[in-house]
Amino acid sequence: MTLTNIDHEKQIYCFKVFYAFLVVLLLRMNNPCIGCSEREMQALLAFKQGLVDDGNILLSWGREVQNKDCCQWDGVYCSNHTGHVVKLDLGGQSLQGTISPKLVELQDLEYLNLSFNNFRRSQIPDFIGSFSNLRYLNLSNAKFGGEIPYQLENLTHLEYLDLSSNGYFFISRENSIHAKNLNWLPNLSGLKHLDLTGTDLSDVVGWLEAVNMLPKLTNLILWGCNLPPPIISSVSVMNSSKSLVHVDLSSNNLNSSIFQLLSGCNLPPPIISSVSVMNSSKSLVRVDLYYNNLDSSIFQWLSGTHTNLVDLDLSWNNLTGAVGWLEAVNMLPKLTNLILQECNLPPPIISSVSVMNSSRSLVHVDLSSNNLDSSIPDDFGNMSSLASLDLSGSRLKGGIPNSFAKLCRLRELYLGNNSLSGQLSDIIDILSKCAHNTLEHLDISDNHGIMGSVPENIGQMSKLETIDFGGNSLEGVISEIHFSKLFQLNYLDLSSNSLVLNFRFDWVPPFQLDTIRLRSCKMGPSFPKWLQTQKNVSSLDISDNGITDTIPSWLWDLSHGLYFMDLSQNQIRGTIGNLRSELPPYKLNELESLDLSRNQINGRIPTSLSRIASLGFEHEDKGDFATSPKHFSTTTTKWHLFVDFEIETRLAIGLAVVVG
Repeated sequence: MTLTNIDHEKQIYCFKVFYAFLVVLLLRMNNPCIGCSEREMQALLAFKQGLVDDGNILLSWGREVQNKDCCQWDGVYCSNHTGHVVKLDLGGQSLQGTISPKLVELQDLEYLNLSFNNFRRSQIPDFIGSFSNLRYLNLSNAKFGGEIPYQLENLTHLEYLDLSSNGYFFISRENSIHAKNLNWLPNLSGLKHLDLTGTDLSDVVGWLEAVNMLPKLTNLILWGCNLPPPIISSVSVMNSSKSLVHVDLSSNNLNSSIFQLLSGCNLPPPIISSVSVMNSSKSLVRVDLYYNNLDSSIFQWLSGTHTNLVDLDLSWNNLTGAVGWLEAVNMLPKLTNLILQECNLPPPIISSVSVMNSSRSLVHVDLSSNNLDSSIPDDFGNMSSLASLDLSGSRLKGGIPNSFAKLCRLRELYLGNNSLSGQLSDIIDILSKCAHNTLEHLDISDNHGIMGSVPENIGQMSKLETIDFGGNSLEGVISEIHFSKLFQLNYLDLSSNSLVLNFRFDWVPPFQLDTIRLRSCKMGPSFPKWLQTQKNVSSLDISDNGITDTIPSWLWDLSHGLYFMDLSQNQIRGTIGNLRSELPPYKLNELESLDLSRNQINGRIPTSLSRIASLGFEHEDKGDFATSPKHFSTTTTKWHLFVDFEIETRLAIGLAVVVG
């Protein structure tokens, strides 16, 4: 080999070594495991020391060899380039304690989530305002108290701020989170999401001006903040918020003067309701204003102005004078969810009902608990995208329109507590006409004009999860065929009708029910055996069922989650000893209410029943019940007991237990 060849090979070798070194160096620079600094580790350990960690969430936080790099600790995230801690995510970990001031050492922090923990009503630390790189701050549901620190004004890069649900609803104002002003807010010029739900802002007169100085704000949520009516010194402040997509000012005490002003009514008072922030905001997609003092002028504001609106909730406002509300709603072409629950809405003008013909974007409509006092408009059936319709408690009359047969995407239909009429078989025919029936929840309860028998074809509506026919005028026999394909059924209410339930002795239903309400149905004289197959029952009412049997032992093994059982107004026989003198602790653990009144039961009430919150043992003829007040008053239960005795030789006992 010549000298020239040797030199050439050496050059190649050196190049390979250099290249390998360069690769290692680059990998080192991009390695997420560079490791956090000693200063940051000390800060995190000091933070841990101030917390109670019952769930061992911070178990990986330590100085052991395997834990020496805090970038590997749970909830801690470091920069791939610098190795500094940039994210601390401990939301929902049920930690308790206070925040150590040492945490201020995490000067590169961009993301801080301490939500759903318990900081024992301590004040939000002032030093959080020192995290100048912070973009995301979530301290919601963390049991902070005191005043919001003005030092938050230093978080000039912040885009997301959530201090919600540390509020004043259930605790004193001193211990809840509150603010005297929002002077710190305009400094957060990059803020896109602001949620102060439940924060007491009753002293913050200038809250609207502060919000209007956030040009990039997309989501504004001030639910239940006790907002005062803002006084606007210059209408021009209302023109800067054009980015808003979601506004929730629900559960405040706001009025509608702004809507009248914007409609050209020129009201004299200079007090302008908070929704003025949305004056020229055509970007709005969602508006929640329930639980306020709004009036019908809100529909003037809505009409044709907010064409991108998708979600609108104005529930629990007094909209009595909103005669053209239906027309206004129809001028929102993208509206998907409309919730106007308990708004005192007047009956829709007949000429305007046809406008629903073009509302094909609506998916969820809730007009429940209003004063519609009309029949269901036939054009409601033209809302072809409708998945949920709630018209319960709205004084409706007449029948269900044939046009409902076109609602082939409908999953939920609530028409209870009205004055509807017609044959149930006709209603089921209308609702089952779609080739692929999607209906899951059907409630037509408490419409005494709905009559006839339950048709067998209801058993073919295989998606049904809820059937509520209680409180109608139904009659006839119900058998297995009515439930043949109801595999998903979990809620059944046929109570207060004149129905006879006639099932084979060995019938095993295709469903598992959570709620069974069969009051005044006839299915005696024995306890129905099919009940024994239902292992998920939480509420059982088979009162006034014509049962003359003794209570079977399997009834007490029915479901560990059973909290309500009503067997009253039957002719159940035997001594109360059939209940067993001591029920095993794992049986009927959740039972809160047991009614055995108006039966033929006598004997001593077992002490094991003293832990039940509501007991009924009244006997029709003041029969032989005996007990001692002592074994109820000395029980080691969390309930306070009130026992009312009629002191006679033969006792008629009514027991009631109230929470102490």
